Amino acid sequence: MKNIAVDTDSAQMEFEILDNQHVALVKMNQNDLKSLSDAQKQELIITELQITGENFHHKGINLVNSTPGSDLKYASHNVEELSNGKLLTIVTEDSNTNVTVTNYYRLYDSSAIVRTWVTVKNTGSKDLGIEYISSYAMTGINQGGDMGNNYVTHNVLYTPHNKWQAEAQWESRTLKDAGLDWWSNGGQNQRNSSQRVSVNNNSSWSCSEYSPNGILTNTHTNMSAVWQIESKGAWHYELTDGNNGDLLNIRLSGPEEFDNNWWKNLAPGESFETTKVAFGQVEGDFEDALQQMTKYRRLIRKPNEDDKKLPVIFNDYMNALMGDPTEENERPLIDAAEKIGCDYFVVDCGWYADGYWWDSVGEWLPSKKRFPNGIEKTIQYIRDKGLTPGLWLEIEVIGINSPIANKLPDDWFFMRHGKRIIDCDRYHLDFRNPEVRAFADKVVKRLVEEYGVGYIKMDYNITTGIGTEIDSDSFGDGLLEHNRAYLKWLDSIFARYPDLVIENCGSGGMRHDYAMLQRHSIQSMTDQTDYLRNGNIASVGPSVVTPEQCAIWSYPLKQGDDEEVIFNMVNAMLVRIHQSGFLNKLDEHRLDLVAEGIKVYKTYREKIPEMLPIWPDGLDRLDDEWFSYGLKGDHELYLAVWHGKGDQPEHEVSLEKYGNIQSIDQIYPEKDGKSKFNVENNTLKVNFSKPKMARLYHITLG
Repeated sequence: MKNIAVDTDSAQMEFEILDNQHVALVKMNQNDLKSLSDAQKQELIITELQITGENFHHKGINLVNSTPGSDLKYASHNVEELSNGKLLTIVTEDSNTNVTVTNYYRLYDSSAIVRTWVTVKNTGSKDLGIEYISSYAMTGINQGGDMGNNYVTHNVLYTPHNKWQAEAQWESRTLKDAGLDWWSNGGQNQRNSSQRVSVNNNSSWSCSEYSPNGILTNTHTNMSAVWQIESKGAWHYELTDGNNGDLLNIRLSGPEEFDNNWWKNLAPGESFETTKVAFGQVEGDFEDALQQMTKYRRLIRKPNEDDKKLPVIFNDYMNALMGDPTEENERPLIDAAEKIGCDYFVVDCGWYADGYWWDSVGEWLPSKKRFPNGIEKTIQYIRDKGLTPGLWLEIEVIGINSPIANKLPDDWFFMRHGKRIIDCDRYHLDFRNPEVRAFADKVVKRLVEEYGVGYIKMDYNITTGIGTEIDSDSFGDGLLEHNRAYLKWLDSIFARYPDLVIENCGSGGMRHDYAMLQRHSIQSMTDQTDYLRNGNIASVGPSVVTPEQCAIWSYPLKQGDDEEVIFNMVNAMLVRIHQSGFLNKLDEHRLDLVAEGIKVYKTYREKIPEMLPIWPDGLDRLDDEWFSYGLKGDHELYLAVWHGKGDQPEHEVSLEKYGNIQSIDQIYPEKDGKSKFNVENNTLKVNFSKPKMARLYHITLG
């Protein structure tokens, strides 16, 4: 046997080339499987690949023991030294099906997370149908010191459910409670169960039901695995037991045939590259795992000034104009945004239509009724106030009643069974078509070069369904290739306008994946209109998006009290402030509280990109009574504590994990007669006089 080992300051991987030339992944960071028997190591394959017409040796419907995935044999490998890590490539081959597979493992110096992907090439003379190919395959996850069937009770799976206005809602349960169990006969002759824990996403909202992430924590070994799938559309991952029921498998991938309607024909000489994914194992709990993932997300993100400076954005939509902008009603909001210290002012949806606009969008020309002096005058007014102007756009759709809808050919749009796909009164553009990309180029050019915007809120409110039939091997193939074409188009826009900030929005957070967020600097996390529930989402948003990319609304109500304003501001003050609301209609005292929050935020905001998220109370969910979220830096914490609905006025937050508390200050609001706090044994004890209160603290650690 021959070993392949690669490591950086933070990540380590080791593979064994077995006697039959199969490649086994025997070590991933702290998870060491080198002591397994030779028979068990045969299960530690690194790629699942199922080709149409080949035998599938699985039990049930899981995607394990594929062909030729299980038969691939070592051909070569290479380790490339990079400026901030290493890239390991392992090439395997199967002579029966004439495929060559290359696995890529990108290790970084400053994160335990490894980025992985796979290419498959048809080296034969006949077409090959690809039904499934993993981006990352590992057997023996989280089992370094916990072999045998205990893994079903010792391992806790964290699954981030994602819904419109209820994003990043993590559910935790043991694998046994999730339905994965082992089978044995009196402890002898264990067998695989045929069950899998399967998490999927279909269509073009990458986060329509789940965020493309997961965590698995072994409470026996104190080891946690964490992963994400970097797909703008469909994806799949599953956990299942191995051949003998004693090893746990994880398989991460983009779309595949069984769950996602994806199938790819590979002609002789052609290659296919999978969706990139990220995986790591660390010592510690869910929080330690998410901190490593936060570091990784920062490493793969396009460098930009927006994520360094964290400017405050005012957007006229949420609990304010709600899609009804006019030249007249924008001016007092612009004045108020300038007064409280905002940096950007964004005119949201509706600027392009005289009235109801949902099913008529697509031309993206300003309404003369709404802006009788031209939208350029309002944009210039924004600039004259020292703010950067922005406009809302939804570039991937054409309304069914748009003036241009029936002038465009069908090959501009998603098609199935010979018909245009209609979703919520809109057609969906296909960015594989060069004419579509040229059209989108002209729209962006008009906004930036003619109107003078420096910020685009790029929204996305419909979905494609399973895909399109035009020029595709399957519906899912059409969707995947469209997504990749859109990303290339987005790259070209950023290359053309390097200072342009484009916010990623999909009805809020319905596609906060890192295919998008390695490009976009800012993510609209939610459309939640209830400020209490918005707090719940704000506190967990940084579990799926870096804090400096996670934009959370703060929208003081026209009729409210001081505590409602404070709660709104605290929601956004440890992420990105997305200010909104009718600020021009607030009384002076409540407006001063908004300005105070922004002023305090500006004293530390440039630290946020270097700090790591913490959740002392765990990952909260909607309507929890008490919850907290913070940022940990060098010998300091910034901590937000919320009290939602409920009758319990006192709460304790243990901070022992983060160091010894030397001092603590309430930094927002500065003046306060309604809350009390003290510290005992590195535990923060707070007393809020009533429900619906929030406070922000700065803590110095020894």
